[in-house]
Amino acid sequence: MKMKLSALVLAATCSLAAHAQTEIQWWHSMTAVNNEWVNDLAKDFNAKQKDYKVVPVYKGSYDESMTAAIAAFRAGNAPHILQVFEVGTATMMASKNAIVPVTKVMQDAGKKFDPAAYIPAVASYYTAPNGQMMSFPFNSSTTVFYINKDAFEKAGLDTNKLPSTWPEVALAAAKLKASGHKCPLTLGWQGWTQLESFSTWHNTLLATKRNGLDGPDARLVVNSPLHVRHIENLANMAKTGLFVYKGRNNTAEGTFVSGECAMITTSSGFYGNVAKNAKFKYAVAPLPYYPDVPGAPQNTVIGGASLWVMAGKKPEEYKGIAAFFDYLSNPEVQSASHKRTGYLPVTLASFKLTEDSGFYKQNPGTDTAVNQMIRKTTDKSRGIRLGNYVQIRTIEDEELEQVWAGKKEPKDALDAIVKRGNELLERFEKQVKQRS
Repeated sequence: MKMKLSALVLAATCSLAAHAQTEIQWWHSMTAVNNEWVNDLAKDFNAKQKDYKVVPVYKGSYDESMTAAIAAFRAGNAPHILQVFEVGTATMMASKNAIVPVTKVMQDAGKKFDPAAYIPAVASYYTAPNGQMMSFPFNSSTTVFYINKDAFEKAGLDTNKLPSTWPEVALAAAKLKASGHKCPLTLGWQGWTQLESFSTWHNTLLATKRNGLDGPDARLVVNSPLHVRHIENLANMAKTGLFVYKGRNNTAEGTFVSGECAMITTSSGFYGNVAKNAKFKYAVAPLPYYPDVPGAPQNTVIGGASLWVMAGKKPEEYKGIAAFFDYLSNPEVQSASHKRTGYLPVTLASFKLTEDSGFYKQNPGTDTAVNQMIRKTTDKSRGIRLGNYVQIRTIEDEELEQVWAGKKEPKDALDAIVKRGNELLERFEKQVKQRS
């Protein structure tokens, strides 16, 4: 009887071992409706196969999760996959010992992975000079302009001809204020929308060395006459109540969904929240530009985040990561995610699938982000890849907040961003040289 029992236990143990799943920890920074999307992706992948289980874990904001992952890596318990926002790209690329390039992960697992399948502006951003794609494009976004059409109608503004230039935005804001609107315009991600994307949209450099793409010795030049002019205009709008600053990162987005603010420049990835929660008619329009600037509008810069594979994991775990990335690359999965969230369809096949489905015609404006990103890029607009940029973004916030509060002149604030930011860039350049 004992032998039979032992045999049964052994058989059960072997059966469990045969079906033991390899767990993949995925740290991310998605909240609200986008957190639901991330959980649904993992759930769907896990249901489609039995070998691997992806476990999504929310680890705070982008900069918080990045800091936590670096500490975890040093302690030997990093996640398998880390979602890093685009401004962390240069720092992650320089952390060679901490990451495994996604091209290598996919090739080692025998998965087809062709960078040419991705929208060029997306692929090139995450690709090293040697042609190796370093991270997996996931929630790529760009900056767009959301407009409350009900508020426009109430103010007597034409909703068939939405403002496309900054002078038109100022005029619309004045009419909204006159109609009783307390917050005509606000901004999300101010450094990204009003300095970074503003620069590429106007075919103007934010930093030397092709905005850092040509090497770590890039320096900020964001105090040009055009940048000063734009921040002066916004400062004047703030003084007259046409623009109301509502906080850092995406804090202002809630004021648009609630109807408090009538216009906002922020991420295309905000679309899912607007589509689900806004109780008014809205439009997704291209970012405003200055019509007298040669070459404007050009193209906006990539935002959102990509997925980085952390080093020091087991071969079977890397196979699981490759299987998950292969699932995420599926055009149907990509297209469904794009429709749901407003993030870009990062492959050309998923863009075509979405277009052929009639989604853009049924939902006007949802192709705005894609159209802004697939324009032909120039050496000034291809992207921005600067070291220590997480900290530089904080400097941008600090200095611009001084302007909106009327405590600092726009030129002085932009000069300070350049001076303080370049000190961080010099430090990064030295670190890169020491590592190499």
